[in-house]
Amino acid sequence: MLKLARAIDTVNEYVGTFNAFLIIPLLVVVVFEVIMRYGFNAPTTWAFETTTFLYGIHFVLAFGYTHKHDGHVAIDVFVMRLSDKPRAVMRIITNILLFIPTTGLLAIWSVKYAAISWSQWEVNSTSWAPPLYPLKTIMAIGFVLLFLQGIAKLIQDFHILQGNDPITER
Repeated sequence: MLKLARAIDTVNEYVGTFNAFLIIPLLVVVVFEVIMRYGFNAPTTWAFETTTFLYGIHFVLAFGYTHKHDGHVAIDVFVMRLSDKPRAVMRIITNILLFIPTTGLLAIWSVKYAAISWSQWEVNSTSWAPPLYPLKTIMAIGFVLLFLQGIAKLIQDFHILQGNDPITER
């Protein structure tokens, strides 16, 4: 099971690393739009939506990576005072009761949402009318990666309960 957790960690690490480079095209589009709008008084019809889409992709694909590195907002005033095993128990309980069901449903419904979008060849209702189905697919991928990272964390916490350190066993 630890191999599965390591594989999920690796996937989210690669996706997170690749995802960091999405800032570059986002920056290029914003700079281009600012130059066109204020330098030539010729704003584009596509730049605002493109920046929204690129940032949305950047945001969603970072879910699993951020969870892997414990970067999501958490209230851990009490948990941080516990030793490793009781902390692992608390994380297992919250993971099983809250995280896994919530992200599981988000993953399932976002996949369905993307599938419906693909079946309708959905486009945005603007004058540019870019396709939305690829973006909704990326959204689904982001939620699936977050769900899988929750599974990886759960496996690692069970390893901690057994007295093992999942980090050093890699």
